[in-house]
Amino acid sequence: MKYENLTLDEERALYAVQDAEIIGCTFSGPADGESALKECRNIQVKGCTFQLRYPFWHVRHAVVEHCTMTETCRAALWYDNNITLTHCTLGGIKALRECKDIVLDSCAINSTEFGWFCDHLHMTNCELKTEYPFLKSCNMELDHLSMQGKYSFQYVENVVIRNSNLDTKDAFWHSKNVTVYDSIIKGEYLAWYSENLKLVRCKIIGTQPLCYAKGLVLEDCEMDGTDLAFEYSDVHAVINGSIESVKNPKSGIISADGIGEVILDEHQIRDTHCEICIRSH
Repeated sequence: MKYENLTLDEERALYAVQDAEIIGCTFSGPADGESALKECRNIQVKGCTFQLRYPFWHVRHAVVEHCTMTETCRAALWYDNNITLTHCTLGGIKALRECKDIVLDSCAINSTEFGWFCDHLHMTNCELKTEYPFLKSCNMELDHLSMQGKYSFQYVENVVIRNSNLDTKDAFWHSKNVTVYDSIIKGEYLAWYSENLKLVRCKIIGTQPLCYAKGLVLEDCEMDGTDLAFEYSDVHAVINGSIESVKNPKSGIISADGIGEVILDEHQIRDTHCEICIRSH
């Protein structure tokens, strides 16, 4: 079945269609209907524009290419399984939630509360402008992600990030089993209360990073403007260049070319026995 060059605005316009191509259609109009493609199976969607709410809910097995979901297309993908989106624009809030096996390739996304409670999310060459992304999502692989956000990656588990630029605030709080390679991470209060966070060849920018962490590893990283770092953290860090200041690290070893100040409070409420090594040249 093929639906081509149609303008559809009624409620559940193509509800539960299966084995269909939907090409060049516009979902907009005075009827202002919701849930255009709800419960669809095995569909290919190409070159369509979505201006109405909740188009892809409970969809299974879909390929979506060169489509635009405008700012009014709220909560576009919820409860979906096995969907690939390529060269798409997602502009509505809460664009992706409680989905599994989702691939986004070369997409531009502007969506607050993006990617909550998802499992097996893969993103490549995407741009994301958001406020509160990836809450409690797991099993993610992100490559060449350019992100502007605030409260990012809270409570995520089993995540690998590569070659990305993350401009955020207090990212990775309470995260578990996250590895970041060859990326820039800019923000405040990075990764407090994280567990098994590993940063490899990353540049870390911002105040008071990496505190109260367990199993924290930094390999060949650079730190810029990072004061009061590592407080009460279990850390093994090799830093190229200097750290502005380190405060009350709990255990492990911190190796750097220089540390502006090591702050050890006289009256600590936790035992601290971290080795600090300033490399000589």
